[in-house]
Amino acid sequence: MANTVDMTVHPQPAEDTRKETPPAAHRRRRRSRAAWADGHSRTIVSPLELKSRWGKRIYWTVLVAVLTVFTFVFVFPLYWMVTGAMKSGEEIAQMPPTLWPKDPDFSVFADAWELFDVGLLLKNTLFYAVGAWLFALAVDVTAAYALSKLRPMFGNVILGAMLATLMIPPIVVMIPAYITVTDVPIFGWHLLNTPWAIWFPVAANGFNIFLLKRFFDSIPDEILEAAEIDGVPPWRVLVSIILPISRPILGVVSIFTIVLVFKDFVWPLLVLPDSDKMTISVGLSQTAGQVTQNQIMAGLVMASIPMIIVFFFFQRSIMAGLTAGSLKG
Repeated sequence: MANTVDMTVHPQPAEDTRKETPPAAHRRRRRSRAAWADGHSRTIVSPLELKSRWGKRIYWTVLVAVLTVFTFVFVFPLYWMVTGAMKSGEEIAQMPPTLWPKDPDFSVFADAWELFDVGLLLKNTLFYAVGAWLFALAVDVTAAYALSKLRPMFGNVILGAMLATLMIPPIVVMIPAYITVTDVPIFGWHLLNTPWAIWFPVAANGFNIFLLKRFFDSIPDEILEAAEIDGVPPWRVLVSIILPISRPILGVVSIFTIVLVFKDFVWPLLVLPDSDKMTISVGLSQTAGQVTQNQIMAGLVMASIPMIIVFFFFQRSIMAGLTAGSLKG
């Protein structure tokens, strides 16, 4: 009997073409996904490299080196001014110069105070700065509030025109501004040798209005709408709601205005020719040719002290105000 041949075709198991993922690569992939999920952004140096021993050393070495170089660049002129004030005239002219005075003389500061009449100059400058600060807040805050919340017709065009003034060099408008303060149009006022010649030009500042408007834009409209439902007028909303919330940016605008008055030189030189009404920067320059070099440096040191104090007291407000309002939500 013939042998029967089994012709049944048995299915062969399909070849598994999937490759085994190495455990190390799988863990690395999971870590990268977790890092992406946590919101880590891609940078030049990865977070894993920064956590390594050599990554930390290189990072801190570069950071310390950069901070040291920039600190030296910004602080050294101030150090040179202070030490130069305590040197004698011969030591100032000595070559090579000395980094520290051989015989420090602190009496030069008292001499400079009397020769330059620093007390009167600081008093005048402080008076001009406070007046300019009040006028700047009154004009800039109301303008920014109107552009941000009241939204007048052609508000964007007005804001664009204000920002366009920042592109014009101040020296270009110096002569028209001088002609204006000598004979104010329509009113015919003569403002030379008066504080108004300092206060009026500083009052309207396009950059300050832009900063304030950006901050006011970040304030939710729901708060203002609730006040309107209660029948609160717009000026009361500004005083009772907007201003208390806007303390950081108001601090920045205040500092910018005060520093602008303290450091300005050309404009006060033109509009305040009377020696009894000069600012600190103009007064020092007018007497510089009649005193020694170390006395000039001593006067410059005393003129710099108020602004240094303002910076150290309000440096956090400066940074907080510049970043406030940059994100809305």
